[in-house]
Amino acid sequence: MGMLRYAVPIILWAATANGATYYVDSQRGHDANPGTSAAQPWRSLAHANRAPLRPGDELRFRAGGVWRGTLAPEGRGSAARPVIIGSYGSGPRPRIEGAEEDAVRLRNFPHVVLEGLEITNRGDRDRPKRGVHIIAANDGTIAGVTVRDLYIHDVNGTNKQKDNGGIIFRTLGDKEPSRFDGLRIERNIIWRVDRSGIAAQSYHWPRTRWFPSLNVVIRDNYVADAGGDGIVPWATDGALVEHNIVDGANTRAGSYNAGIWPWSADRTQFRLNRAFGVKTLLDGQGFDSDYNSRGTRFEYNLSHDNEGGFMLICSPGKRKAEENIGNQNTVVRRNISRNDRARIFHVSAVENAVVEENWIYIGPGLDVQLLLLTDWEGWADGLLLRNNRYVIQGRARSGHAVSRGKDGSYQIAEGWGPARNVRLEGNQEVAAGPPVASWDGPRFDPSQPERFAAFLPEHRQWMEALMRAHFGGIE
Repeated sequence: MGMLRYAVPIILWAATANGATYYVDSQRGHDANPGTSAAQPWRSLAHANRAPLRPGDELRFRAGGVWRGTLAPEGRGSAARPVIIGSYGSGPRPRIEGAEEDAVRLRNFPHVVLEGLEITNRGDRDRPKRGVHIIAANDGTIAGVTVRDLYIHDVNGTNKQKDNGGIIFRTLGDKEPSRFDGLRIERNIIWRVDRSGIAAQSYHWPRTRWFPSLNVVIRDNYVADAGGDGIVPWATDGALVEHNIVDGANTRAGSYNAGIWPWSADRTQFRLNRAFGVKTLLDGQGFDSDYNSRGTRFEYNLSHDNEGGFMLICSPGKRKAEENIGNQNTVVRRNISRNDRARIFHVSAVENAVVEENWIYIGPGLDVQLLLLTDWEGWADGLLLRNNRYVIQGRARSGHAVSRGKDGSYQIAEGWGPARNVRLEGNQEVAAGPPVASWDGPRFDPSQPERFAAFLPEHRQWMEALMRAHFGGIE
């Protein structure tokens, strides 16, 4: 036994020099095995978490296996040779069943790819629960993290805080400023989670200690039945959020949540996303351009059947200017809103927002506030609505809020109230929109994850066809 105890680390070190593959099998494995072949795999998460992962290494979990606990590997890949954490063999995805706060945790792990797993983390909704927790903490810039092709479901966290749910990325830096560079979150299914689908949290959100993550890409994810928010980047500069689908958000939280939106983020691009089925009037919109952000841009997105409406553009007017720069220079351009309820454009205390060339469909029997200006410790200063097209089969009214109900609804009066520099140019009500092949896009059932790969390109084609029909092309 003594020789075996010392021989295993020597074998692992030698294998790693050439890029080792470590195997984990929950049924046939044994932690006394070397783990470096499929014939002699490890068994437990605890042993897998101790693997010394280096550039080019792979950590593979056997298809059909089930592990209960937290997968928290440690190591460092390189740009040319990332560490891969995924599956091997044929059959169902390896499943990690979380038993604590995090089912999977990647902490200060640069150049790593996490892929191909099924992840759950069931709880009682009284404590935080996360499917995947990605952390950069007091370690400078963590580059090259990719989380893709995961099936995350039934993460029953608390709805009392936003930083739990499906995929959470967090930057902490009270000792050393820390951030991500090149974080990619792609092609994941996230279903029945509380509170957030994909969201961030950051020590660096105030402008007094601003250190944003760079080159963040959130793409081709499907978020369904999120208790609170759908997709929310924080403390990023130049993030790209595209081709995502949020199918039902704010379903359980009973608080202010929306479908897809940024917070404390600069130059975020939202393109070709779809948000529908967001519940309640607290906020309840499909999309939101939120505060401590500048240069947020929404283009070619589809919002439909959201109880709170299409677009919220907001900021508190009263704030510490050194910490919170408000909401500056939002652009909402060439999007489609169809049969959204309550409020189409809801604007409060922002500066120099532009809303242009959008198509808005208000269906029969709907009574909506087309443009609603509200007071959030201040009113908007600088809002241009230009060349938007409205197909109104129900009722649409515009004005400023004079009171608010506990359910989040507003009573309005004509005019813009104390808001300043509100301009309307070239907007038109038209009888009908351009002909489209179908308003009913391809459907996906998240209980059948094996169909996701085929669904994604079908949905992309449908979305792009809608946008070409309305705008002649996609720039």
